[in-house]
Amino acid sequence: MLTVYLDFETYFDSKVSLSSLTTVEYCSHELFKVWGVGMAVGESPAEWYGEDEVEDALNSVNWNDVNLVCHNTLFDGYILADKYHIHPRFYTDTAAMARGLNPTLSAKLSEVAKRLFPDDETMRKGDELVSAKGHYDLEPSLEASIAQYCIQDVELTKAIFNKQVANYPQSELELIDLTTRMFCQPLLEINVERLTEYKEQVITNTLEKIKNSGTTRDVLASNPKFCDHIKSLGITPPVKTSPNTGKKIPAFGKADAGWKQLVEMYPEHQNLWEARIAVKNRIDETRADRFLNSVNKHNQLPVPLRYYAAHTGRFGGTDKINMQNLPRGSELRKCLISPISHYIYVMDLSNIEARMLALIAGQDDLLGAFANGEDVYCQFAEKIYGRPIQKGIDDDERFVGKTAVLGLGYGMGDKKFGMTIRTGAAGKAMPISEEEALSIVQLYRNSYVGITQYWKQANAMLFAMMDPNQIGNRIGPLTIDRHALVLPNGMALRYHNLSYNEHLNRFYFGEEGKITDTYGAKVVENIVQALSRIVITDAMLLLDQQLKALKAQVVHTVHDEILVVGPKSHSDSIMRIIEETMTQAPDWAKGLPLAVEGGFDVTYSK
Repeated sequence: MLTVYLDFETYFDSKVSLSSLTTVEYCSHELFKVWGVGMAVGESPAEWYGEDEVEDALNSVNWNDVNLVCHNTLFDGYILADKYHIHPRFYTDTAAMARGLNPTLSAKLSEVAKRLFPDDETMRKGDELVSAKGHYDLEPSLEASIAQYCIQDVELTKAIFNKQVANYPQSELELIDLTTRMFCQPLLEINVERLTEYKEQVITNTLEKIKNSGTTRDVLASNPKFCDHIKSLGITPPVKTSPNTGKKIPAFGKADAGWKQLVEMYPEHQNLWEARIAVKNRIDETRADRFLNSVNKHNQLPVPLRYYAAHTGRFGGTDKINMQNLPRGSELRKCLISPISHYIYVMDLSNIEARMLALIAGQDDLLGAFANGEDVYCQFAEKIYGRPIQKGIDDDERFVGKTAVLGLGYGMGDKKFGMTIRTGAAGKAMPISEEEALSIVQLYRNSYVGITQYWKQANAMLFAMMDPNQIGNRIGPLTIDRHALVLPNGMALRYHNLSYNEHLNRFYFGEEGKITDTYGAKVVENIVQALSRIVITDAMLLLDQQLKALKAQVVHTVHDEILVVGPKSHSDSIMRIIEETMTQAPDWAKGLPLAVEGGFDVTYSK
């Protein structure tokens, strides 16, 4: 393929910009305007094409055989598709690659250039763009300045691409391409009428909760006023230490331990707690708005996924929409629909992390139970309660067993486990004493000794990553590298500047100002999530190839689910291919028993 490096420069001001609007909102705005484009074809130097030259310059390229390379290709690729109806054969994103190589470091063009070319001052991003803010039409001298700025960005992108691509796994480049196509060439559509009704219902429900709370929106929205209000009820407000100032501040975040304890201790004020959360957390209303405003002119929803958003490689949300946060059965899911004569096919890898943990830790009894299709949640619940547990009958007990199996494999202690059960953080709130929580944690650790031993092995891996003599050593599917664990697909779990504090018996990694502590069980969580992610993404890539003949394609992924849009006429064949592909264990994880569940519908209804 011919490689084309490209960067659009577009009008922006204080209100019309990507900092305040989504990409679709920005590109659909009445003031949106392409000032010009910088483009380098192959290894030729970058050139600037002004507003009147852009279309001819783009049309001079045979895009059917082009690898498009940009820094943030979701933006430039979307403009190509939306404004010029151009779809290159392959998308590459140097910002995405930078995140893949260094997930905990900045992927901004300026920062990546400094990191890759620390001693070359010519490889620096300019700041001329700020001078063009609010100028709808560029006068010649300003355009000349922006042209030079853009050309420099294109040359930086080219140099960064060539520096990063040499050892970048091909499968990951294909995943960047797939992720970008989900956004630039979307197939999922929105049921606008249903989503609008849902948004209005959310607003009505919030008003009802405020009414039932016995106070006002003004009080609920203000930390000081809310403090005074609950004091008037004879309740001491919970506090926490501010990470920024070190001072004590109200612990009113719904994830704060103090808040959870408050809700647990005073159930008689449930209406007040619900109203506070509804007023402060307008996420449902806001997300409905974002979805409605992010539909393109064809009623399609470009899916914005952030490739390598996490240390472990997991996807995240971006473009002001977190498409990874779509709870099962939620109305937002049901508002996503398929095109006419198509279905949305959804398949979920069942408890992939628990299976992966059992495999790499050598917990053969748990692995065997998964392989035999046994209900491991019921089995562990039976150990807890000392009697037979059946799904559909003993659902509360099974839920406790499930929470234990899924949560305790990464070293969770009894206090956090008890809080998780009591507050409903895992999906259902249930009473549990401190003694019961401690007993369950001890039971788990005594039952699954292989897993607890693997925590110790992961602790040894941390020391190994700091020992030059151990670089290259293999531990299961992992390879020891300097401050990193190389994964079987060539990517790595990176622990920059890894160090050990002997006095605190703690490991630390990260850059100055962003230091994170870690330990064996936490590393196990990283390993399991990273390996599980590879299983899912490899399946996505395989499906994208295998389903082409049926005119079906992968359009989204949410955690352990893969979504495909395909014709209704091939439903049986599509489902069979998806199931067969997703249950095929990779060569590096032989013996991993994979299981799936799913279905298809005109809505994303799973």
